[in-house]
Amino acid sequence: MNRPSYPSDLTDAQWTFIEPHLPSIGESTFCETVSRRELVNGIRYVLRSGVQWRMLPHDLPNWRTVYFYHNLWAKNAVWERVNAALVSEERERKGRKAGPSAAVCDSQSVKTTQKGGLAVTMGTKK
Repeated sequence: MNRPSYPSDLTDAQWTFIEPHLPSIGESTFCETVSRRELVNGIRYVLRSGVQWRMLPHDLPNWRTVYFYHNLWAKNAVWERVNAALVSEERERKGRKAGPSAAVCDSQSVKTTQKGGLAVTMGTKK
């Protein structure tokens, strides 16, 4: 990385954790011209700063490339796998099992008026 860092850039420790979960970019006939770490830095820049994709700074990879890989990885559930791995590691770090042993499902019932339809919205009388 030959550029000044942004606050949204991955630290070395974060990259070490995330890298194994990202698919490779190049095929055997292509060489990887854009680093996956810089792609993730570009994605994080947009998501953290809230700028439009086209406003990605020029020292990061081209916005079209960053946008393409963000969508591809979202479609292929890469981000879900990264998130699941992060959750598991954090649970283990806190001395718990990697996966939860129970789940809570909650719902709320909302009472509505006795009358419904036009009687309520139009104010019609009995």
